[in-house]
Amino acid sequence: MVFYTDPLCCWSWAFEPQWRKLRYTYSGKVKWRYIMGGLLPNWETFNDPMNAISRPLQMGPLWLEAKYRSGMPINDRIWYENPPASSYPACIAVKAAGLQSAVAAEEYLRQVREAVMLHGKDISKWEVLRQVGHELSERSPGLLDSEQLHADMASPAARKAFEQDLQQVRLHGITRFPALTMRREGQDAGIMMVGYRPYAALEQALKQIAPDLEPIQHSTDELEHRRYWGSTTQREIEEAMKT
Repeated sequence: MVFYTDPLCCWSWAFEPQWRKLRYTYSGKVKWRYIMGGLLPNWETFNDPMNAISRPLQMGPLWLEAKYRSGMPINDRIWYENPPASSYPACIAVKAAGLQSAVAAEEYLRQVREAVMLHGKDISKWEVLRQVGHELSERSPGLLDSEQLHADMASPAARKAFEQDLQQVRLHGITRFPALTMRREGQDAGIMMVGYRPYAALEQALKQIAPDLEPIQHSTDELEHRRYWGSTTQREIEEAMKT
Protein backbone atom coordinates (compact mmCIF):
# COMPACT_ATOMS: atom_id res chain seq x y z
CA MET A 1 0.00 0.00 0.00
CA VAL A 2 1.15 3.52 -0.75
CA PHE A 3 -0.41 6.24 1.39
CA TYR A 4 -0.37 9.72 -0.17
CA THR A 5 -0.81 12.23 2.60
CA ASP A 6 0.36 15.48 4.15
CA PRO A 7 0.97 16.39 7.82
CA LEU A 8 -1.41 19.35 7.43
CA CYS A 9 -4.26 17.36 5.87
CA CYS A 10 -7.28 17.29 8.19
CA TRP A 11 -8.92 14.41 6.31
CA SER A 12 -5.77 12.29 6.69
CA TRP A 13 -5.95 12.90 10.44
CA ALA A 14 -9.68 12.09 10.37
CA PHE A 15 -8.80 8.82 8.60
CA GLU A 16 -6.31 7.69 11.29
CA PRO A 17 -8.78 5.43 13.17
CA GLN A 18 -9.54 3.38 10.04
CA TRP A 19 -5.92 3.39 8.85
CA ARG A 20 -4.61 2.26 12.22
CA LYS A 21 -7.25 -0.46 12.48
CA LEU A 22 -6.31 -1.88 9.09
CA ARG A 23 -2.61 -2.01 9.95
CA TYR A 24 -3.33 -3.67 13.29
CA THR A 25 -5.89 -6.16 11.99
CA TYR A 26 -3.62 -7.36 9.17
CA SER A 27 -0.33 -6.90 10.99
CA GLY A 28 2.48 -8.77 9.26
CA LYS A 29 0.40 -9.34 6.13
CA VAL A 30 0.47 -5.84 4.66
CA LYS A 31 3.30 -3.43 3.86
CA TRP A 32 2.97 0.28 3.35
CA ARG A 33 4.94 3.43 2.70
CA TYR A 34 4.14 7.11 2.83
CA ILE A 35 4.33 9.74 0.12
CA MET A 36 4.28 13.36 1.31
CA GLY A 37 1.89 15.32 -0.88
CA GLY A 38 2.93 18.94 -0.38
CA LEU A 39 -0.63 20.10 0.26
CA LEU A 40 0.20 23.75 0.96
CA PRO A 41 3.27 25.26 -0.76
CA ASN A 42 2.31 28.77 0.41
CA TRP A 43 -0.76 30.99 0.56
CA GLU A 44 0.34 33.07 -2.40
CA THR A 45 -0.13 30.13 -4.79
CA PHE A 46 -2.58 27.85 -2.96
CA ASN A 47 -6.11 27.56 -4.28
CA ASP A 48 -8.65 24.81 -3.60
CA PRO A 49 -11.66 25.60 -5.82
CA MET A 50 -13.54 22.45 -4.76
CA ASN A 51 -13.70 23.69 -1.16
CA ALA A 52 -13.51 27.42 -2.03
CA ILE A 53 -10.29 27.92 -0.08
CA SER A 54 -7.64 30.44 -1.03
CA ARG A 55 -6.74 31.98 2.35
CA PRO A 56 -6.20 30.67 5.91
CA LEU A 57 -9.54 31.74 7.42
CA GLN A 58 -11.38 29.65 4.84
CA MET A 59 -9.57 26.49 5.99
CA GLY A 60 -11.21 26.57 9.43
CA PRO A 61 -14.69 25.45 8.29
CA LEU A 62 -13.17 22.51 6.39
CA TRP A 63 -11.35 21.35 9.51
CA LEU A 64 -14.57 21.78 11.48
CA GLU A 65 -16.37 19.55 8.97
CA ALA A 66 -13.65 16.90 9.26
CA LYS A 67 -13.91 17.08 13.03
CA TYR A 68 -17.66 16.49 13.19
CA ARG A 69 -17.84 14.00 10.35
CA SER A 70 -15.06 11.79 11.69
CA GLY A 71 -15.34 12.27 15.45
CA MET A 72 -11.60 12.92 15.69
CA PRO A 73 -10.54 15.86 17.87
CA ILE A 74 -9.29 18.72 15.68
CA ASN A 75 -8.20 22.20 16.74
CA ASP A 76 -9.81 24.16 13.90
CA ARG A 77 -9.11 27.47 15.64
CA ILE A 78 -5.50 27.34 14.49
CA TRP A 79 -6.66 28.94 11.22
CA TYR A 80 -7.95 31.96 13.14
CA GLU A 81 -5.20 32.18 15.74
CA ASN A 82 -1.96 30.69 14.41
CA PRO A 83 -2.27 29.66 10.73
CA PRO A 84 0.61 27.65 9.23
CA ALA A 85 2.17 29.30 6.19
CA SER A 86 3.08 26.06 4.41
CA SER A 87 3.12 22.28 4.82
CA TYR A 88 6.44 21.90 2.97
CA PRO A 89 8.67 22.16 6.09
CA ALA A 90 6.67 19.39 7.81
CA CYS A 91 6.86 17.20 4.70
CA ILE A 92 10.63 17.68 4.52
CA ALA A 93 10.97 16.96 8.25
CA VAL A 94 9.09 13.67 7.85
CA LYS A 95 11.41 12.68 5.01
CA ALA A 96 14.36 13.65 7.23
CA ALA A 97 13.08 11.27 9.92
CA GLY A 98 12.77 8.63 7.20
CA LEU A 99 16.52 8.85 6.58
CA GLN A 100 16.86 7.12 9.96
CA SER A 101 14.13 4.49 9.48
CA ALA A 102 10.62 3.98 8.13
CA VAL A 103 9.42 3.40 11.70
CA ALA A 104 10.92 6.69 12.84
CA ALA A 105 9.25 8.50 9.95
CA GLU A 106 5.85 7.00 10.72
CA GLU A 107 6.00 7.85 14.40
CA TYR A 108 7.35 11.32 13.71
CA LEU A 109 4.56 11.95 11.19
CA ARG A 110 2.04 10.96 13.84
CA GLN A 111 3.58 13.33 16.38
CA VAL A 112 3.62 16.21 13.88
CA ARG A 113 -0.05 15.55 13.15
CA GLU A 114 -0.84 15.62 16.87
CA ALA A 115 1.13 18.85 17.28
CA VAL A 116 -1.05 20.70 14.79
CA MET A 117 -4.38 18.85 15.02
CA LEU A 118 -4.59 18.51 18.80
CA HIS A 119 -2.33 21.24 20.15
CA GLY A 120 -2.66 23.95 17.50
CA LYS A 121 1.07 24.28 16.89
CA ASP A 122 2.36 25.96 13.74
CA ILE A 123 4.14 23.11 11.98
CA SER A 124 5.37 25.41 9.22
CA LYS A 125 8.03 26.59 11.69
CA TRP A 126 11.27 24.66 11.87
CA GLU A 127 11.64 25.23 15.59
CA VAL A 128 8.28 23.52 16.20
CA LEU A 129 9.31 20.57 14.02
CA ARG A 130 12.63 20.30 15.85
CA GLN A 131 10.83 20.35 19.20
CA VAL A 132 8.52 17.54 18.08
CA GLY A 133 11.58 15.49 17.19
CA HIS A 134 13.25 16.25 20.51
CA GLU A 135 10.18 15.19 22.48
CA LEU A 136 9.84 11.99 20.46
CA SER A 137 13.48 11.06 21.02
CA GLU A 138 13.09 11.59 24.76
CA ARG A 139 9.87 9.58 24.92
CA SER A 140 11.16 6.73 22.72
CA PRO A 141 14.93 6.40 23.17
CA GLY A 142 16.58 4.62 20.27
CA LEU A 143 13.78 5.33 17.83
CA LEU A 144 14.92 8.73 16.63
CA ASP A 145 18.16 10.69 17.00
CA SER A 146 16.91 14.25 17.37
CA GLU A 147 20.28 15.84 16.66
CA GLN A 148 20.58 13.87 13.44
CA LEU A 149 17.01 14.82 12.57
CA HIS A 150 17.83 18.51 13.02
CA ALA A 151 20.82 18.18 10.71
CA ASP A 152 18.91 16.17 8.12
CA MET A 153 16.06 18.69 7.97
CA ALA A 154 18.47 21.05 6.21
CA SER A 155 20.14 18.35 4.12
CA PRO A 156 19.89 17.92 0.35
CA ALA A 157 18.91 14.27 0.95
CA ALA A 158 15.67 15.15 2.76
CA ARG A 159 14.70 17.78 0.20
CA LYS A 160 15.45 15.40 -2.66
CA ALA A 161 13.31 12.70 -1.03
CA PHE A 162 10.43 15.17 -0.78
CA GLU A 163 10.91 16.28 -4.39
CA GLN A 164 10.70 12.63 -5.44
CA ASP A 165 7.43 12.32 -3.49
CA LEU A 166 6.03 15.36 -5.29
CA GLN A 167 6.97 13.77 -8.60
CA GLN A 168 5.04 10.63 -7.63
CA VAL A 169 2.01 12.72 -6.71
CA ARG A 170 2.06 14.42 -10.09
CA LEU A 171 2.78 11.18 -11.97
CA HIS A 172 -0.26 9.45 -10.47
CA GLY A 173 -2.51 12.47 -10.77
CA ILE A 174 -3.18 12.72 -7.02
CA THR A 175 -5.10 15.92 -6.30
CA ARG A 176 -6.76 15.03 -2.97
CA PHE A 177 -5.53 13.54 0.28
CA PRO A 178 -5.58 11.02 1.73
CA ALA A 179 -5.17 8.78 -1.29
CA LEU A 180 -4.30 5.12 -0.92
CA THR A 181 -3.15 2.70 -3.58
CA MET A 182 -3.19 -1.05 -2.99
CA ARG A 183 -1.75 -3.86 -5.03
CA ARG A 184 -0.73 -7.42 -4.39
CA GLU A 185 2.99 -8.07 -4.44
CA GLY A 186 4.07 -9.27 -7.86
CA GLN A 187 1.04 -7.84 -9.63
CA ASP A 188 0.78 -4.61 -11.60
CA ALA A 189 -2.98 -4.07 -11.28
CA GLY A 190 -4.23 -2.34 -8.16
CA ILE A 191 -6.86 -0.14 -6.58
CA MET A 192 -6.83 3.52 -5.63
CA MET A 193 -9.01 5.02 -2.91
CA VAL A 194 -9.24 8.78 -2.55
CA GLY A 195 -10.60 10.79 0.35
CA TYR A 196 -12.07 9.98 3.73
CA ARG A 197 -13.68 6.53 3.82
CA PRO A 198 -15.22 4.25 6.45
CA TYR A 199 -13.29 1.18 7.56
CA ALA A 200 -15.62 -1.20 5.72
CA ALA A 201 -14.70 0.43 2.39
CA LEU A 202 -11.00 0.17 3.22
CA GLU A 203 -11.27 -3.53 4.08
CA GLN A 204 -13.41 -4.21 1.03
CA ALA A 205 -10.74 -2.71 -1.22
CA LEU A 206 -8.11 -4.85 0.45
CA LYS A 207 -10.24 -7.96 -0.15
CA GLN A 208 -10.50 -7.11 -3.82
CA ILE A 209 -6.74 -7.19 -4.07
CA ALA A 210 -6.26 -10.23 -1.82
CA PRO A 211 -9.54 -12.15 -1.33
CA ASP A 212 -7.75 -14.91 0.59
CA LEU A 213 -6.28 -12.52 3.17
CA GLU A 214 -7.60 -13.18 6.68
CA PRO A 215 -7.46 -10.89 9.73
CA ILE A 216 -4.59 -11.59 12.09
CA GLN A 217 -5.90 -9.96 15.26
CA HIS A 218 -8.61 -7.73 16.70
CA SER A 219 -8.40 -5.19 19.52
CA THR A 220 -10.50 -6.26 22.47
CA ASP A 221 -8.74 -4.51 25.35
CA GLU A 222 -8.55 -0.71 25.52
CA LEU A 223 -5.47 -0.66 27.74
CA GLU A 224 -3.60 -3.03 25.42
CA HIS A 225 -4.63 -0.92 22.44
CA ARG A 226 -3.24 2.21 24.08
CA ARG A 227 -0.02 0.36 24.89
CA TYR A 228 0.34 -0.85 21.31
CA TRP A 229 0.04 2.60 19.72
CA GLY A 230 1.59 4.75 22.43
CA SER A 231 -0.72 7.71 21.94
CA THR A 232 -4.29 7.43 20.78
CA THR A 233 -7.62 9.23 20.72
CA GLN A 234 -10.96 8.03 22.02
CA ARG A 235 -12.30 7.87 18.47
CA GLU A 236 -9.44 5.55 17.48
CA ILE A 237 -10.22 3.28 20.40
CA GLU A 238 -13.89 3.17 19.46
CA GLU A 239 -13.04 2.22 15.88
CA ALA A 240 -10.58 -0.43 17.02
CA MET A 241 -13.14 -2.10 19.30
CA LYS A 242 -15.81 -2.38 16.61
CA THR A 243 -16.36 -5.91 15.33
